[in-house]
Amino acid sequence: MLKVGDALPKFESMNQEGEILKSSDFSGKKLVIFFYPQANTPTCTVEACNLSDNFPDLTKEGFQVIGISGDSVKKQKNFHAKFNLKYDLLADENHHIIDQFGVWQEKSTFGKKYMGIVRTTFIFDENGICTRVISKVRSKEAAQQILEN
Repeated sequence: MLKVGDALPKFESMNQEGEILKSSDFSGKKLVIFFYPQANTPTCTVEACNLSDNFPDLTKEGFQVIGISGDSVKKQKNFHAKFNLKYDLLADENHHIIDQFGVWQEKSTFGKKYMGIVRTTFIFDENGICTRVISKVRSKEAAQQILEN
């Protein structure tokens, strides 16, 4: 998994509108990238809405925000529209970005092991260097976790 001190990996993917976003688009900006397992699931919805509800506070601190999952552009668009999210969601169906960040890992639910996205938030400074990794994301407090230093 990407760690503090690592550089922002180079990537590009389509957002919910089918527009290509690249990591270079965020050069010179503080960036929050949060990975979530699946659009429109209860915990992911709580996290996404918490970040959207607190978006003014995040932007006031200079943060750009993007969410990434393995969902399709269509699913991201539906999720984005349904909850009126204020930031872009990237579709990473091929797991190029997910793999670069190292968030595709073995998980376990009720003793059953499977591979999936580990809910993780990465924070990058204006130079594209990772300054924080939040691995124990509390969905109801996702924005507050980002804003605390």
